[in-house]
Order: sequence, then structure tokens, then C-alpha cells
Amino acid sequence: MPRSTTAPPLSRRGFLTAAAGLSVSACAGMGARSAVEGDPNTIVFWSNHPGTSKNQETELINRFRVQHPELTVKLVDAGRNYEEVAQKFNAALTGGALPDVVVLSDVWWFNYALNKAIEPLDAEIAAAGVPLTDYVDSFVEDYRFDSKLWALPYARSTQIFCYNRGLWARAGLPDRGPRSWQEFDEWGPELQRAIGPGKWAHGWGDAKNYLAWTFQGPNWTFGGAYSDRWTLTFTDPHTVEAGNFLRDMINRKRYANIRPQLAVDFGTGVVGSAITSTGDIKGITANAAGTLDFATAFLPHPNGPGCTTGGAGLAIPARISERRKANALRFIAFLTDPVNTAYFSQATGYIPVRKSAIDEPSQREFLAANRNFATAIEQLPLTRSQDWGRVFLPGADQIIGTGLEQIGLRDREVTAAFADVTERLQGIYDRQIGPKLPR
Repeated sequence: MPRSTTAPPLSRRGFLTAAAGLSVSACAGMGARSAVEGDPNTIVFWSNHPGTSKNQETELINRFRVQHPELTVKLVDAGRNYEEVAQKFNAALTGGALPDVVVLSDVWWFNYALNKAIEPLDAEIAAAGVPLTDYVDSFVEDYRFDSKLWALPYARSTQIFCYNRGLWARAGLPDRGPRSWQEFDEWGPELQRAIGPGKWAHGWGDAKNYLAWTFQGPNWTFGGAYSDRWTLTFTDPHTVEAGNFLRDMINRKRYANIRPQLAVDFGTGVVGSAITSTGDIKGITANAAGTLDFATAFLPHPNGPGCTTGGAGLAIPARISERRKANALRFIAFLTDPVNTAYFSQATGYIPVRKSAIDEPSQREFLAANRNFATAIEQLPLTRSQDWGRVFLPGADQIIGTGLEQIGLRDREVTAAFADVTERLQGIYDRQIGPKLPR
């Protein structure tokens, strides 16, 4: 990245990454190929079923068929996670059969927009009369580039702090989340004594489970960041301080650990607290049923936002026929209408993407009876967009996450780990992003 930020912003979100192992030019030129006709009466929906939502997606498809009996929807298991879906989609762009609707995460959609492999939705939205102003503004803006909208929000999440109330009580702590990570650092040893050997007071996900995403908010509260626009900031003293906090809680004070199945470990009592996605709440609740009394809280935010959003939206391939695009948009609008986004939210923990969904009677009743699900909605004003250094560079999530893993699992010195991260990300920017930016 440049040593000074001279490139003008392209949009609020700017350039997002194509994720690990895929350059931003990988599907260049795909948008120029002839239209793929397919069956105009069959909507093919590629999904990884965010938040283990296959049953809910099937139910929504059944509801859609009742209203549109002339159309068939085929739900395809396109991968175990967002990365696998995007890789499958990239392969299809080189000559395979294209879906009508595809799930793309916050760090995947832009690659396809940049290369015109997905359709800007403005014309379809206007033609269908979809009330765009009823969608949560920040969620919509996450998909805007070059004055066009490239996806609609679907399975949107934030991070959330989960804690074991019984453990908190045994440690003599107040029944709340910590107000700062410094306060939690004081709590950690007491929690560790209360939880006992072979378990940990706090757990972090590993690199494959989005440690770079999870650690971003805590880093902000130390005054650090992964980047300042296009300038990497891993050498900033505040970022180094945050890294040392992670290193010390795992390797010095020994009350935290990095876990490959964090949500499961929290739900089964192996770790006493964790930062999870709101999309994990359904699974945690199921694992904890009858065995664990847990609560959710805002992430610590002593100096402003300490939490970021994430999740996925729904996009339409550019090369399918106009009739297929129209039907695809009709299906996306149905999936994300107030009633259906409320239903999806209640089942998964994802945040409703429509403002009016909060006023749905079922949603009001659900939030009143399920306070753990309500926390994320109440926390939205304390979230902010992610650092460009994670979401704008191909593979940055895993590169940063691996650096953080080395700090936590190998007790590697923070400045050395961050120097390697900086070198790798700077090289990616210099080769793949910088030359494409407008001057």
C-alpha cells in the first residue's frame, strides 16, 4: 500500500478483496460473454446456508412457490462456507452453468462487480418496485460501488460477546460484559480459576474461522487498526499493543486459547466467553439447551465503536438472460421482505435486513422473549465498517488471521508477526490493487 494515501475513495466501501487465493483479475472479461439462457422458469439458488439455515431456506422457497406457482426454485449446496461458494462461482464463470442467485460474503462480492461478472441491480429493483429505502441503510451501502448497487443484504451479522453466567457468578463478577478489554484482562485470571484446568476463560476462533474479523473490533478499542485507508498500520504502537494483549492473555496469563470450533466450545462449556457472530446464536442456544445459562453483551467499546458487521448478500450473475434476472430479483426481494427476513432472523440470529421487520408482531414477541438475539440489533449504532486492509486485498483475511494465530499459538513476537503480515499485504496491493486505482 502507498506510504501516503493519495488515491481517492471509489465509494464508502471502495475496493473489497476477492479473498484467499484468487486475484481480482481472475474472472476478468466474464461480463462480456453472451447471455446464458437456461430455464427461465427455474431459479437456481446457490447457498452455503448461512447459520445452518438450510431448513429455513427450504421453508422460504416453499412460501415463494405458493405465491409464484409458475416458478420453480432449486436450492443448491454450493459449499460449506462463503469461500467455497465463491470458488464454485468463479469456476462457473469460466464456462460452467451459472446460478440465478448466489450468496456472496462481505469479502467476495466486489471482485465480481469489478469484473462485471454480477449484475448491478438498480434497474431490476426499480422495475420490480422494491422499496430500497426500507432496507437497513448501512447494509445496503456495503454493496454499492461506482454509483451502482451490486447485491442486496441477506444474512447480515455483527460480532457479539457471549459469556457463561454461571462461570461469572462463581468468579464473583457482575452479570454483564466487560466495559473494556483492560477490565476483562483483570477478570481473566479470576475466571480461569473458576473454570478450572483443561478449559479457558475466553476463546478466540482460529484463522480459518475469521480471527482477523473477530480481532478487528478489539484492536480499534486500543486505538489501533489494520489500515488507514490504503496505508497499512500494523506497526502503529496501538495496534502492537492490541497484539501484545492477545499474546499475553494466551501465553502469559493463560486464561485464553485459540479454538477451531469456538461456538461449539462455548456452547459446551469448554470456554467461558467468546466473540462470536450473531449467526452462531442459533447453534449456541441449541448446544447450551438445559446445560448452560449464557448471556450476550455488546463488545467492549470504551472509546467508540468496538464491533464490525459482516455476513453476506445475494447477487445475480451478469450473463444470465434478462428474464432470468427479473425472476432472480423477484426471488431475492421475497427472501428479504419484512416477514421473511424476520423469520430468518429468529431462526438464525442474523439481523433483519429490513427496517420495518422490527415492527413485525412475531419479531417483537421474539426479541422480548429472547434477549440474547436482541443485543445485536441494539448494538448496531456502535458498529463501523471494516478496515480496508482486511476486506480490500485478496487473501488478507487469512494472512492477518495467520499472523494473529502465530502470536497466540506460537507465542511469536508481535512486531515480527505483523512485519510479515505487512510485507505480504503490501506486495498484494502493489501488484494487484494499486495499478487498478484511478489516479
